[in-house]
Amino acid sequence: MKALVTGGAGFIGSNVVKYLLEEKWDVRVIDNLSSGSKLNLNKLNIEFIESDIRDPESVLMACKDVDIVFHLAACVGRQKSIDNPILDSSTNLLGTLNILEGMRIQHINRIVYSSSAAIFGELETSSIDENHPQNADSPYGVSKLAAEKMILTYCGIYDITGICLRYFNIYGINQRYDLYGNVIPIFAKRIFSNEPITIYGDGDQTRDFVNVKDVAKANYLAAITDKGTNVYNLGSGSSITINALAEMMFKCAKKKSNIIYAPNRIADVRHCKAKTDKVLNDLGFKATINLEEGLLEYLNWFKDYLF
Repeated sequence: MKALVTGGAGFIGSNVVKYLLEEKWDVRVIDNLSSGSKLNLNKLNIEFIESDIRDPESVLMACKDVDIVFHLAACVGRQKSIDNPILDSSTNLLGTLNILEGMRIQHINRIVYSSSAAIFGELETSSIDENHPQNADSPYGVSKLAAEKMILTYCGIYDITGICLRYFNIYGINQRYDLYGNVIPIFAKRIFSNEPITIYGDGDQTRDFVNVKDVAKANYLAAITDKGTNVYNLGSGSSITINALAEMMFKCAKKKSNIIYAPNRIADVRHCKAKTDKVLNDLGFKATINLEEGLLEYLNWFKDYLF
């Protein structure tokens, strides 16, 4: 099998690339390196195209002679999308449309799309299934939801199977503190720099963290399933308070930072956990890396990256 991985030099994309190579797939990557790095693909036997998914000609070339597309390239982040909504939508929606057109022209009939729990907006329940109302409250959430809908529309019109994976809080190797808004790399940077960490609110809010290696496996399972077009929430199915996360990171790093509590952020979700029944039943996916184990690996990588 030959795969095209968009955004394959990024945090999640590079881990997907490595997993596919371990499964003996041929891999082509297209990435504009706006947030990814060739260092993430160092010594990997891949074909690399440095270009932007907003360029239709580059996308058409990238789609030639591949069997499946893993579409991870995106402009990521709530605040970033508020600051620059045109960049957000031109990348996440129009870029996705370029990918779908490239697939149509090159006769590629399968796509695995990296969506986001941001499509849900304000949460109505603490445990989230795929039928939770989708009321995205940021340009980022809207563009990811619109791209999801566009993929499903193409699947209905053309001979394409699409699997949309809605990511919750992902962490792991290759996640940098300066590009990704996840709390774990931000805490890691402050811990190793002997700086205090900031927790917004009382710290008893909960999040569902899933390791990027598990996410890479889920992408692979979505690629080989005989199930048809569908959407899946992708998390660990468990949650932890931010206070407990901080203490676990102190333990794993063998360092402790002062904690500063700041006022709640506007529209910050109180509790969040993915229901994982559907992805388990259909794709056979279950997260296997527990949080403490994953944090130990990540913090060891992060120290080398930081220093």
